[in-house]
Amino acid sequence: MRGAKLVAAASAFVAMISVANALSPSGLKQRTVERRAVEAVIWGIPAVNYDLMLQEMLTKTKGKVNEIIYWSRPLDWHNQTLTPNPDAIYLMTFTDTRDIGPVVIEVPAAEGGSINGNIVDVWQMPLEDAGPSGADQGKGGKYLILPPGYKEPVPDGYIPLVSNTYGGYALLRSNLASHSDNDIEKAVTYAKGLKVYPLSKAANPPETVFTDASDILFDSTIRYDTSFFKSLDRIVQSEPWLPRDRVMIDQLKSLGIEKGKPFQPDAVTRERLEGGIKEAREWLEAKYDTELIPFYEKGHWNFPANPDLVKAAVASFDEPDAYPVDIRGLTYSYAYIGIKRLGAGQFYLISIKDEHGETFDGAKTYRLNVPAAVPVEQYWSLTAYDRETHALIRNMPRASRSSQISDLQKNGDGSIDIFLGPQAPNGKDANWIPTDPKRDFELMFRLYAPTKALFDKAWVLPDVRRVQ
Repeated sequence: MRGAKLVAAASAFVAMISVANALSPSGLKQRTVERRAVEAVIWGIPAVNYDLMLQEMLTKTKGKVNEIIYWSRPLDWHNQTLTPNPDAIYLMTFTDTRDIGPVVIEVPAAEGGSINGNIVDVWQMPLEDAGPSGADQGKGGKYLILPPGYKEPVPDGYIPLVSNTYGGYALLRSNLASHSDNDIEKAVTYAKGLKVYPLSKAANPPETVFTDASDILFDSTIRYDTSFFKSLDRIVQSEPWLPRDRVMIDQLKSLGIEKGKPFQPDAVTRERLEGGIKEAREWLEAKYDTELIPFYEKGHWNFPANPDLVKAAVASFDEPDAYPVDIRGLTYSYAYIGIKRLGAGQFYLISIKDEHGETFDGAKTYRLNVPAAVPVEQYWSLTAYDRETHALIRNMPRASRSSQISDLQKNGDGSIDIFLGPQAPNGKDANWIPTDPKRDFELMFRLYAPTKALFDKAWVLPDVRRVQ
């Protein structure tokens, strides 16, 4: 008994010393760094997400800002951006107005093709949508991105977009009629009607440079290590502080990130930053697993983004009593791009669990029955992603099935069964999405040009069922 009391007393003494050390001046400083690192990650993910894509372009392709990089065929797993669409031709232009002033993104009229485009700033706040569901309504348009504080008059014939940042980008998807070689070629040719040039050269625009990134491992998945803070520092150094974010100036300064100064954390700070980002990752994962908003009253299909975030983004995060930083951080941990009119040009449903609430296991086989008369004017698709990275599953021969696939097998009632698993069920290869048996996965169901029946819930997408 006496021995047990001695052990308890010793343990209490050690705990007291540990608390004392933690509350010492040096201990408090270290705890502050780790605590603020967590918040910096959650707050900064949209901009870091942008920077990771920009750096991939600059370091792995010949592409430059104010040009266009594109994928000349539907995306495969080499494109490791967050939850991309492998059923469209992807193009991206990273714009920068700092040195050349306003930049024009010219979108062709929807004749012989069409674009679903979204234009955002560095924080991925939507500035405008482009194409038939955007401001030009399919007639074609000249979108003019204005730098912060721009005061000059805007010439007639342009759609002005006021940006709070010098940098930004546009995601431009050229729609496919099918995955045939001929239709892919048509979509690429149409997309090359896009133009990017400075307003100062609008009278005689230079030819837009297109760089094909199809065969490049383009990996912009979120890095949950100290390199995250290097990306965040690049944003702080290159972009103005926004009034809504000024509270973060001192927060980041305590991490060693300060405008006009090099980011050179010492060994102790790096250790605390590492601890902070690991905790932030756990926090984001827990939120993702439990706090997605169901689209239907029952079931496991969820909104792509919390409606509160969509509302705030449309208001340019300028609502007096709302700034959903936590929800924004969560959303940009698994996706990218901001959409001004979500539900007009495209809508998404996310599922991370089967009908029994179990995580999707890449070693198992599942079936999704897509009911007939999907409420879309363009197409629908189902895509599988790696559950951990939120990117296309590596080394898979394909990632999706869509209504653009001519040999999809239909059931007698017009519905279509899509199978997911490491092997195709007998005779079902055309309707099969392969998964990695060593990895969990997640799903996104896309609806392009959705109709009223989707939002009225008159058409219901059932939960995914495990069949083996």
